Amino acid sequence: MDTRYYLAVDIGASSGRHMLSHMENGKMVLEEIYRFPNGMTEKAGHKVWDVDRLFEEILTGMKKCLEMGKIPYSMGIDTWAVDFVLLDENDKMIGDAVAYRDDRTKDIDKAVYPFVSETELYTRTGIQKQSFNTIYQLMAVKKQKQDMFANAKIMLMIPDYFHFLLTGKKAQEYTNATTTQLINAKTKDWDYQLIEKLGYPQDLFLEIKSPGYELGDLSNVIQEKVGFNCKVILPPTHDTASAVMAIPTQEEDALYISSGTWSLMGTELKEADCSAGSRKCNLTNEGGYDYRFRYLKNIMGLWMIQSVKKEIAQDMSFSQICEMAAKEDIKSVVDANADRFLAPDNMTEEVKKACSESGQQIPQSVAEVAAVIYNSLAKCYAGTAQEIEELTGKKYSHIHVVGGGANAAYLNELTAKETGMTVYAGPGEATAIGNIASQMIAAEELYDLKAARQCIFDSFEIKEYCPD
Repeated sequence: MDTRYYLAVDIGASSGRHMLSHMENGKMVLEEIYRFPNGMTEKAGHKVWDVDRLFEEILTGMKKCLEMGKIPYSMGIDTWAVDFVLLDENDKMIGDAVAYRDDRTKDIDKAVYPFVSETELYTRTGIQKQSFNTIYQLMAVKKQKQDMFANAKIMLMIPDYFHFLLTGKKAQEYTNATTTQLINAKTKDWDYQLIEKLGYPQDLFLEIKSPGYELGDLSNVIQEKVGFNCKVILPPTHDTASAVMAIPTQEEDALYISSGTWSLMGTELKEADCSAGSRKCNLTNEGGYDYRFRYLKNIMGLWMIQSVKKEIAQDMSFSQICEMAAKEDIKSVVDANADRFLAPDNMTEEVKKACSESGQQIPQSVAEVAAVIYNSLAKCYAGTAQEIEELTGKKYSHIHVVGGGANAAYLNELTAKETGMTVYAGPGEATAIGNIASQMIAAEELYDLKAARQCIFDSFEIKEYCPD
């Protein structure tokens, strides 16, 4: 029987990758076939994503499959959350794909709350308040770009837009849709009453599709460009939802950190917790595979390290920075979740400034700055773990760290020490693996989520870090 290949296109805020996978002796085999850079660009006074270039990169990576003689049976794309494009009546993009770190949503919540209070919004959606959530971005368009808003016929989240370009078919996938803060946590569908209150046209919002939905074949135009045809399957298109799918455990109550540009720390729930206590702790109930809720907190994450590397350590690898930080004894910490670290002009200087303002030792070298960040993240993880234990009434003995941060050994050591829990780190490419697992389930090569997680545990290295 011919080998059946599955292609995951995983695009994060700083880079994208094409990962090809197949089953071999009951294990998933993963192969990176193409990688490309990503990042925000400045255009017309806004931070935007160059979605045209990103789509060309998607096609370039697909062509690599043909060159290698490994044509995928199916493919799916995941990206970051909350950002979107608006299409006109001819399905052409209106304006730019503005990035969530842009300041267009500054104080825009004041334009939302006359229609729905912050408390009611959380009770309805279970989604934590973040100034860049789609609900606020849409209000910014409505207030600041009235012509654009009037001409918009469809809203597609970034991965939905790429899937549309591949197939010519439009759909809105559940996991990413929940991050709009416009999905009702009980019905798991668009909250049309809320949408009407806000004055958003209901036609912008299409029928929600679940991960595993077969969107269709590649369009004829795309087939001609890449040289083959394959199925397009909607994975959990929010990268964190794909990563959480790849947590290598059979436990129902596992604690996890999906560690990358953002650190998403939480557990899975069968029902959303939209309580006042949950809102006060700023936890969120994002949609997951099989309608599980990713009950988690967004923590600033390795964005801080990525920024420092770009500013003062371009010639160093992340592993080098991590190893150097491990040798430092600086004890200074900052609030890793403070808004000041969301998009500062200079992350290095912002960390130094925060240490100075709080009367702590000011880091000087790359290693010291990195050590402060790693220490700060570990402390934030410990505080979040305690909050989740209090809210769920459960005690956790260990944490699964998946994603790129699983390779940050020093951070994993600090996390074990600060939380008092054993850390199981891996797999590193959890997002792509979860994306592929959803395709394999759709193709009936894996039976269900439980079987997929067992297969992932059997297929990839997991490292253990014990608390002191």
